[in-house]
Amino acid sequence: MRKDFVTRILRYALALAAVVVAVAPVYWMMTISLKKEIDQFSMPPKWVAFNPTLAHYADAFGTRSFGQYLLTSVIVSLLATACAMLLGTLAAYALSHFRLPRRLDKHFALWILSTRMFPPIVTVIPLFLMMRDVRLLDTRLSLVIVYTAFNLPFVVWMMRGFFGEIPRELEEAARVDGDSRLGALWRVVLPLVAPGLAATAVFCLIISWNEFLFALVLTQTDAAMTLPVGIAGRVTQYEIKWGVMSAAATVAMMPILVFALAVQRYLVRGLSLGAVKG
Repeated sequence: MRKDFVTRILRYALALAAVVVAVAPVYWMMTISLKKEIDQFSMPPKWVAFNPTLAHYADAFGTRSFGQYLLTSVIVSLLATACAMLLGTLAAYALSHFRLPRRLDKHFALWILSTRMFPPIVTVIPLFLMMRDVRLLDTRLSLVIVYTAFNLPFVVWMMRGFFGEIPRELEEAARVDGDSRLGALWRVVLPLVAPGLAATAVFCLIISWNEFLFALVLTQTDAAMTLPVGIAGRVTQYEIKWGVMSAAATVAMMPILVFALAVQRYLVRGLSLGAVKG
């Protein structure tokens, strides 16, 4: 019993240490956003005992363009996630339910996944030239198109696995009752894979929200810049506004956190879907 008690204590200690390591940078960023400049660089660091101020938030979203960056990030991320989920779910359903000659369906699935193996920086210059030719540089639409294209392989691969876990007898029963294939997909299959949809949507939204490289290359003005690019753009050769940047980063973290908490029960079920077969 003593050995089990010691083992349990060690597990809790390791779990607590992991939580501290993960949460400490976030907590420090949030405190920097609330500290005056004189407290930000004090030694020893003031973790708790300091006079909070909201001046950095007022500076970030009142006098600077972070509000515009935030709006652009919300619009681009939601549209890109919605488009990738719509197209990717239909493609995954087709690849999991239809068989093509010479096993082309399996080859298509592998080819789609292989596009995620390319380093994103390899495609930056071709994408820049393509967007320039179609006059979409420095627009939100260009980011939506690029983010959709890069999220699409991930959605197809994830949803193909989720669709493969659904017994086909359920869909066939719906079709015997007079429902169409699309009707069976909408009324029977999609409700069963809702946890998988939620998990995939969360990952797509996180990828789109945090993406930096393509937003940096394809946008030049405040009207089209996303929040990560806008925050990084405040690091200049003359000064670094740590408080303002921390305030913007704290606000940027909140939408993803709220969305993940809202779909938490679906997210956990989606990540474990198909892990245990009965």
